Amino acid sequence: MAEVEIAGAKIKGGKLLLILPIISALGGGLWAGFEFYKDYMDMKEVVKNIDTTEIQNQQNVMTIKLDDAIEYTRDIKNGLKDDIVHIEKQVDRIEDKVQETENDVRNTIDNAEERFENKRDALQNDYTQAENSLRTNSDRRMTDLEEKVERELKELETRLNKKLQRALDNPLAN
Repeated sequence: MAEVEIAGAKIKGGKLLLILPIISALGGGLWAGFEFYKDYMDMKEVVKNIDTTEIQNQQNVMTIKLDDAIEYTRDIKNGLKDDIVHIEKQVDRIEDKVQETENDVRNTIDNAEERFENKRDALQNDYTQAENSLRTNSDRRMTDLEEKVERELKELETRLNKKLQRALDNPLAN
């Protein structure tokens, strides 16, 4: 096996394998510490160079823009509220017109029904009067016709009776 002598100490192969990772870990730790310190110093320099006045000015500008945005949002909200109130008024007006139109249509339908019923009743009355008039005229004509036929039959009977009586009274005359 290999042997290494460091500062008067002899280290054999197996132990050397244990020491090598420890030394590399220590080296890596020292390197990481150095890098951390370097980053820290760079950041310290950056922090020293930060202009707080510029940051304050940008913050003031952002505050002003934010206030403007809030005011603009309020204006939009108020405008929307006014629009909604206006639309609600229009909807109410339209609902009133629809209700009025519906009432007018209902009244028109009711009036039409009443007119139709009156017209139907008038037509029924006219029909009944015409029927009664025709029946009365028919009955009167029938009665007149019957009376005329009866009268003519009586006249005919009377004439026949006279002729018959004459023929009986004087059989040779005819």
